[in-house]
Amino acid sequence: MTSAFQQAMRDDFDHLHPRLQRRFGVDGVRDQGCIGTGVMDRVWRGPAFTVPFLHLGTLRHILFPETGSAIPFTIENYAYPDTYGRPTLTFVRTFQVRPHRRRRFDATMVYDSSRDVVVDYLGTTQHLAVDLDVSTDGAGGLRIRSTTQTFRGGVRCPRTLTGDAEVHETWDQRAECFRIRVTVTNRRFGPLFGYHGTFTAAYAPAGTPVPAAVRPLRENPA
Repeated sequence: MTSAFQQAMRDDFDHLHPRLQRRFGVDGVRDQGCIGTGVMDRVWRGPAFTVPFLHLGTLRHILFPETGSAIPFTIENYAYPDTYGRPTLTFVRTFQVRPHRRRRFDATMVYDSSRDVVVDYLGTTQHLAVDLDVSTDGAGGLRIRSTTQTFRGGVRCPRTLTGDAEVHETWDQRAECFRIRVTVTNRRFGPLFGYHGTFTAAYAPAGTPVPAAVRPLRENPA
């Protein structure tokens, strides 16, 4: 099974740094999973009016209102075919925002061959689907930008009510770690949420069982 990102990017995938090729090439053949562990230098949110929206996101493991610096972080990427046979890669991010509080930001990336696009299904029940524009940054890094967003059932979300996400991930040769920066903004209200920091990765070999905890509770067929 070819990875979702490799299928969507085709030849551009070869322009990624080899460390990123392995990370985003997880497909269950060589590696079943990639588990990153590190620290987010900063986790931030927008003005006070964003807090109720971010609190709502905690119910489905999407966004959260806590902020801070030097926050321990893990990301679990496991490959598997979903129940509809689509190449899928989990993106389960866990932030230790307080000594006794963790927050999760869950997503599953699915390659939709009929539209030749990676779809980011957010949350534990995949109720929000986001088409992604995936590209290289010209220096071996990966950029992911959100585009069209739809609710379960195919209802398109108005752009004024959604957050536009951008992810930039690179390999730091000198520090020997991955660097990640995520920003979520709204066209009308400005910055909503984001984080940046570093992590290292370990790989789970092919055949390793995919933990049930990283799979969504319900899958979206569309």
